[in-house]
Amino acid sequence: MRPSGRAFNELRPVSFETGFTRHAEGSCLVRFGDTHVLCTASWDETTPPWLRGAGRGWVTAEYGMLPRSTHDRMRREAKNGQSGRTQEIQRLIGRSLRAVVDLKALGERQILIDCDVLQADGGTRTASITGAWVAMNQACRWALEQGIIKSNPVRERVAAISCGLVAGAPALDLDYDEDSTAQADANFVITGAGGLVEIQATAEGDPFTDEQFQALLGLAKAGCTELSERQGALFE
Repeated sequence: MRPSGRAFNELRPVSFETGFTRHAEGSCLVRFGDTHVLCTASWDETTPPWLRGAGRGWVTAEYGMLPRSTHDRMRREAKNGQSGRTQEIQRLIGRSLRAVVDLKALGERQILIDCDVLQADGGTRTASITGAWVAMNQACRWALEQGIIKSNPVRERVAAISCGLVAGAPALDLDYDEDSTAQADANFVITGAGGLVEIQATAEGDPFTDEQFQALLGLAKAGCTELSERQGALFE
């Protein structure tokens, strides 16, 4: 039995609150259980200097955790400099979103994604990716309605989920208590069509087997399919 009482293939309660902020072209407050992340998407009519004249755009992301998003207060990274973990996560978010965007259809423009963790209980990077897609799609739909672009550059959905070996058993969507004690943990980024964008997997002790990895992958595919369906329902 998991500490939360969930089945091993069960997601935490997931919700998306779209249009959460007034000014951003796209925004979503995403909740994976007690992990809450505010994702905003800002439309920018410029492109990074190294892409000027290339005839395509860009999607980039920034990620941060509020000082009391965790049990103990952490220092603001804006004051002390970004950690390696923060830089790695925001690059992951950017790569995940660009994998499902037609950058040529975007034109020489960029979408700036901000993921701010309000409360953390494990899986902040996976919640950020899943919520950021919602905010990004909102921003693209806004640009389409304004006549800025001719077609939505978002080709398909993308979601992310964590899995791990908890007490020797494969488990979906780890909260902090599980993640901090798991024998192995992994993060999967998967498109709505089932394509694999990125897999991060680590053994925390003994190596895990091929069979255990396949079990984690199966859980992740099912979890991301459910998340993708919920993303799509927001725009029906």
